[in-house]
Amino acid sequence: MEEWYHYLLLIVVGFAVGFINTVAGGGSLISLAVLIFFGVPPSIANGTNRVAVAIQSVLGVAGFKSKGVSTFPFNIYLGISAMLGSIVGANIAVEVSGETFNRILAVVMMVVLLIIIFKPKLKTEDIHERITGKYLWIGIIAFFFFGIYGGFINAGLGFIVILFLHYANHMTLVRANATKVAVVLIYTLAALAVFIYYDKIIWEIGLVLAIGNGSGAWVASRVSVAKGDGFIKKFLMLMIVVMAVKLWFF
Repeated sequence: MEEWYHYLLLIVVGFAVGFINTVAGGGSLISLAVLIFFGVPPSIANGTNRVAVAIQSVLGVAGFKSKGVSTFPFNIYLGISAMLGSIVGANIAVEVSGETFNRILAVVMMVVLLIIIFKPKLKTEDIHERITGKYLWIGIIAFFFFGIYGGFINAGLGFIVILFLHYANHMTLVRANATKVAVVLIYTLAALAVFIYYDKIIWEIGLVLAIGNGSGAWVASRVSVAKGDGFIKKFLMLMIVVMAVKLWFF
């Protein structure tokens, strides 16, 4: 980061990333690529990016709550499970490259896209949330594994989380999104602690990026509630295609 305008660019990039991450997912692939382009080592870029994701998640949760959308305490249960997984994933991340996993994720993204296209739509009158009993326990188990990946690199997890909550728990996309943001906040704080322990964060860069991420998340949370499920579905499909191509070819 040799020039002053690099920091301005980080804020702009952060805004786009915060918006994308909050509405769908995959935005961290952009911020990670930018940080590495600026010469930040990959493992440190991964840790530094968590500062921005944490701030982004705080403002995203606040934005949804300001619109009256909250899934407490369901989001807390899932968040704690994901937090435990993220500690495992973050410890792996400080040692292992994510290149191979990115290609696997590209395939996963295309599978997710096919699910969106061909899965029968849940009619509004059929959406009765399933967030207690066995469905709660299924979510807790699933989110432990989601947390491992989230702690490892985080990028792209939002797609899978939203669809899981929509189809497994019968949440509307808006409420699934609000749940996702809260869960990401919880497990990101745990992963951030691991990166801090291993001294894998450049705070100056992370906080500048966080200005953009936080702003983007605040706007996105309020826009997604106002626009509804149709907006989120279209945005989700677009970002899945873009991220899958990026992961596979670049």
